[in-house]
Amino acid sequence: MGFKKLERFAEVATFPNVLQLPKDMPGQWGGFFNNNHPITLELACGKGEYSVGLGRMYPERNFIGVDLKGVRIWKGAKIALTENLQNIAFLRTPIDQITDYFTANEVAEIWLPFPDPQLRTSKAKKRLTHPKFLRKYQQILKPNGIIHLKTDSPSLYRFTKWVIEIYDLPLIQDIEDIHATGNVSDELKIKTHYEALDIAGSNRIHYLQFELPATLLAEEKDQLLKEKLSEEVIDRRT
Repeated sequence: MGFKKLERFAEVATFPNVLQLPKDMPGQWGGFFNNNHPITLELACGKGEYSVGLGRMYPERNFIGVDLKGVRIWKGAKIALTENLQNIAFLRTPIDQITDYFTANEVAEIWLPFPDPQLRTSKAKKRLTHPKFLRKYQQILKPNGIIHLKTDSPSLYRFTKWVIEIYDLPLIQDIEDIHATGNVSDELKIKTHYEALDIAGSNRIHYLQFELPATLLAEEKDQLLKEKLSEEVIDRRT
């Protein structure tokens, strides 16, 4: 790790708006923010562009960026402190441990802006829209809580649409290319570091907004998703 990264890693540990693997947080976020405003999570937040951008737009709501790497979190946390955005915080933890930090019905919405698409089929369970993760989100979301996915990956976009279809999830919005639409919401205009890079080289930004019901997704449908993934592998080989 370079000197600059070491310096930021040490500094982020002193930030009052960054919690690193905290204990006893479920149900305590209202006390942390000193209000009971709705909470939105930005998972795999990286530099926290969405947490900061949404926090600026909606001072009456609370936003928490979640990522494991403190060096990434540093930038968003620094901006929030500099601008005195007291409705923004950052949580350093692996995403698969998210249920350790929130109680049932404590989160209103979840944003997934440009998560790692985990393109290898063998790593499909690591995709943040896989039912494995959606079931975790259901344990902390309010009933019919909203998930936002923004990605430049056609594969992740297609995969998530399969999940929505197979598990009969209410689809609120499906935009194949947000820049091709004439009226993009201010929320979708927020750009992340990875959006600017266009790693997928698709020149398209996909967006899906859907609801998660209170009842956990039926595990018996997991096989249907597995079969769909197998068909995709076969298509690639033919």
